[in-house]
Amino acid sequence: MPEHATIHPRPGIMEIAPYVAGAARIEGANRVVKLSANENPFGPSPKAIEAYRAAADQLNVYPESHAPLAEAIAAVHGLEAERIVLGAGSDELIALLCRAYAGQGDEVLYSEHGFLMYRLSALASGATPVIAPERELTADVDALIGAMTGRTRLVFLANPNNPTGTLLKAAEIARLADALPKRALLVLDAAYAEYLRPEQDDGAIALVRARENVVVMHTFSKIYGLAALRLGWAYAPAHVVSVLHRVRGPFNVSRPALAAGVAAMQDQEWVERCRVLNEVWRDWLAREITAAGFPVTPSAANFLLVEAGERVDAFDAHLQARGLIARRVDAYGLPGHIRITVGDETACRALAGAVASFAGKA
Repeated sequence: MPEHATIHPRPGIMEIAPYVAGAARIEGANRVVKLSANENPFGPSPKAIEAYRAAADQLNVYPESHAPLAEAIAAVHGLEAERIVLGAGSDELIALLCRAYAGQGDEVLYSEHGFLMYRLSALASGATPVIAPERELTADVDALIGAMTGRTRLVFLANPNNPTGTLLKAAEIARLADALPKRALLVLDAAYAEYLRPEQDDGAIALVRARENVVVMHTFSKIYGLAALRLGWAYAPAHVVSVLHRVRGPFNVSRPALAAGVAAMQDQEWVERCRVLNEVWRDWLAREITAAGFPVTPSAANFLLVEAGERVDAFDAHLQARGLIARRVDAYGLPGHIRITVGDETACRALAGAVASFAGKA
């Protein structure tokens, strides 16, 4: 028997199926349109690109303080900079929260079709993932409350949710926070919040201000168009901030990412442009796909969840034959569905044409 056969990882590790990112290539295709990863088709602010390039001559130097970016975020959102923690994407923040607050014998709760990283990070920390059923592809607050126990340490909720795009209102989020067990944190994942109109605000920031058991996370990977730089931030109570600073790496965010993040955050005109273009083409695309006979879940984000049922394999193959890459969501418990990122006008028209031609053939 090999010597390593007696060396085992912590409980839960081998239950993790490695995360598979959205595909970016189609074998044999010279040109593809990637609509599988919810990336911003318009890219980052030109000012962020300029700041990134300016940091190139300092790649031999460790990153500086997080303070300039925390202050830029605070200025835009009206927050206290000292209550902001930066991470290498919100993925790292999810992992840090699980590492800090959940371990063997503890439970991490999330909604049925929630982001895969909640389960993976819970298992990596040794905790038990617990799933609450949804209602009509939307998080069910009553089900989440019913699944809470004395062992619940973290409750993750993405709003809008990925991959469904559905949104809970502020009153429901507050009701969930009110029901938390004494030792639990509610973590609101606001990766897609920048795509919301002001009247759709779910009150996450206000909840963090008012309570000691709520955290909200944002990312620069979506509307800010900086997915390649791995950059995210959390706004949290002071006691949680203190813990996260103790468990994060000392240089967990790179110098170019910090520089680009400041410039991106300060260019809110670009953010608003991207939000409006996304809303226009998301709603247009949803109408086109629905008219072709495929139900679309109403989305508040930058993607659409399309139901193709038993034809999903052929549907996906038809898109790929036209160089269009979408995302199968079987791993989210949604066989028969496919998630499609909202692209620019050219991509949306090509996608709508492909769906219409598939419907005609069917």
